[in-house]
Amino acid sequence: MRPNLVPKPRTGPAPIRDAATIIVLRHADTNPMVLMGQRGAKAAFMPGKFVFPGGAVDADDARVPLTALSSIDEERLKSESRMSPVSLAAAAIRELWEETGQMLGTVGAWPHPPENWRRFADTGHWPNGRALQFFFRAVTPEGRPRRFDARFFLASADDLVTDPDDFFGAEDELAHLQWVPLAAARQFNLPFITQVVLAELIVHLKQDGPPAAVPFFRNDDEAHLVSRLEGKSPL
Repeated sequence: MRPNLVPKPRTGPAPIRDAATIIVLRHADTNPMVLMGQRGAKAAFMPGKFVFPGGAVDADDARVPLTALSSIDEERLKSESRMSPVSLAAAAIRELWEETGQMLGTVGAWPHPPENWRRFADTGHWPNGRALQFFFRAVTPEGRPRRFDARFFLASADDLVTDPDDFFGAEDELAHLQWVPLAAARQFNLPFITQVVLAELIVHLKQDGPPAAVPFFRNDDEAHLVSRLEGKSPL
């Protein structure tokens, strides 16, 4: 007699969470470097990979006094998205602060900051949206244990209000925090999408002003096509 077999519950595809990632660029005109760290070997998402700081958007990110983004970035962030630009930009700045101890801020007092922003607010700063430029967007491919709709922001190390070489305030999510020269980045263990973003950054550094359009790596079909979020330049 065969034993009764209890069928395993079927699990659907992993839900896609809105996320923000930040590329902090240093010495852009001489020896370009980007701030990266290594994820833990047992991490559920991209274990052992060197990545930019970033993570999922929190509900409270919409309630911060963020200084204004540019109008073209506002429009591009709204394109094909129900997530507010403030939430996305704030999440990028918060993740940078939590994972590296580096801060993009402007002086300002918060009377009642959300809990996950209290340590930031205690420094006497608001998150500085003006320091950000919307640069790239990508959705994690199907079949991964976690999936994100990640917006990548570009910022200059010149806009940090912290010492760029001091990572004492970082939490323990990323190890080996360091400024990686673009010329040497391919020697690191990088996710595929990070390699794509770095290639876009190298091209961008040869141009002036904001990119004409933001690449959107959709990962929603077999071709994995890249579309462009253009928006309209302000008059």
